[in-house]
Amino acid sequence: MQSTSDAEHVEGPAVAAAPVWSVDPRTGKQREQVAVEASAQEVDAAVRAAHAARDALADRSVRAAFLRTAADELKAAESTLVEVADAETALGPVRLTGELTRTSYQLRASADIVDEGEFLGVVVNHPDDTATPPIPDLRRYKVPLGVVAVYSASNFPFAFSVPGGDTASALAAGCPVVVKAHPDHPALSELVAKVLRRAADRHGLPDGVLGLVHGFEAGVELIRHPLVAAAGFTGSVRGGRALFDAAAARAVPIPFHGELGSLNPVVVTEAAATERAEAIGAGLAGSMTLGVGQFCVKPGLVLVPTGAAGDGLVKSLTDAVSDTDAGVLLDHRMRDNFVAGVAERAALPDVDSPVTPGSGGEHTVAAGFLTVPAGRLAAQGEHDLLLEECFGPVTVVARYEDESEVRGVLSRLPGNLTATVQLSAEETAGQGRGAEILAELTPLAGRVLVNGWPTGVAVAAAQQHGGPYPATTSTSTSVGGTAIERWLRPVAYQNTPEALLPAELRDGNPLGLPRRFNGALER
Repeated sequence: MQSTSDAEHVEGPAVAAAPVWSVDPRTGKQREQVAVEASAQEVDAAVRAAHAARDALADRSVRAAFLRTAADELKAAESTLVEVADAETALGPVRLTGELTRTSYQLRASADIVDEGEFLGVVVNHPDDTATPPIPDLRRYKVPLGVVAVYSASNFPFAFSVPGGDTASALAAGCPVVVKAHPDHPALSELVAKVLRRAADRHGLPDGVLGLVHGFEAGVELIRHPLVAAAGFTGSVRGGRALFDAAAARAVPIPFHGELGSLNPVVVTEAAATERAEAIGAGLAGSMTLGVGQFCVKPGLVLVPTGAAGDGLVKSLTDAVSDTDAGVLLDHRMRDNFVAGVAERAALPDVDSPVTPGSGGEHTVAAGFLTVPAGRLAAQGEHDLLLEECFGPVTVVARYEDESEVRGVLSRLPGNLTATVQLSAEETAGQGRGAEILAELTPLAGRVLVNGWPTGVAVAAAQQHGGPYPATTSTSTSVGGTAIERWLRPVAYQNTPEALLPAELRDGNPLGLPRRFNGALER
């Protein structure tokens, strides 16, 4: 998109901006109008304000302080924010309070990363004429990309929305942010944006460091804007791929870090099912129904052996899921898609429904699961639908006869955020196929679990929340300390006089940064 000045812009007929309504998913009724969809001119203004705020974020101490203040302000407004979030998402105060706490922690953790400075990747090489070829004076570090567009997710209105990991890591990198609000929680988005801007003001930062726009077309305009330098997205495969393609089709393509969809397969060995069928079945039920099945790492395909051991697991799963109350999805469109999706899957040949998923009432859905012979999934055909994510409280249990069927199904899976194996005590000690199964799962996912469940993504330095396509469009993570790397690019200075060098690259290390100096690691 080529931007134009006000003088160059030719006004067409006035068109009323579409209203943005806050909707209660428990009733489907509109709560209040909170905004209007942003025009192309308003998107342009938000991006330009963000672009102008880049220098204000240059001081690392200021932006670290800003991130900590933002965390404090969010917690101070907790009761109001949780109340509005629950009204718009029906996720419940307990879940939302925990998510807000996690989001505040993520902001503080980002501030710690900024203070530490290791993310800058400082490397200094003095000249070495004895090398072949000779090495000149070279000094390398990382600089912010520029304005980052963030596309909010519906299922995590704090942790993957306006104040979430994409925003926190981008601000930590020194990149101003323009957020495209999710239509499922617009009122919350407005409130959170005000909280973050209030925190920015306390440190002398302009409002432009955090822009907010509403509307589908605004999201399209945002990804096309020439001053947007990168984007982060969490959502559907269809929506994410369209934005990814738009980012690549620009005159100057930009990095697009999208989280699109994931099946999150689980393999249960026969030995594990024999040893603890009841516990595995109950654990699976808890994981697949958590948050009404609306977690990006919900286990959507579980390979379970045939025979008595697998039967016991299925019985345990049946009992636990049968006791799960109907729940409200984030909006009625998602509810309709879930009901239609599980019905289409259940109608396939050889598919059974021990607990039938689907409608739980006018505004709710009922949790359930489907079973199918694994052989049906090992070859291409109509059952491929079972290898696609179905958003909501359902999973597919594929019953396998032998290890060749497990390998056959795994070989057909796309990329995932997670992959899990449930092993027996002997298998975890190194006996049996434990290591072999791990090796088969590793190419499929960014995070591989043993004897656990994938729901719950810790904010930690070693975390990897991303995987092969279509789980994500890049190999980076959107959670954890290394998420900041998405918004930086390396620059090397050659034979540059000390007086002209950035402070981060000077011999005396005036900022006290971790660095590699002539091959030696300094901390």
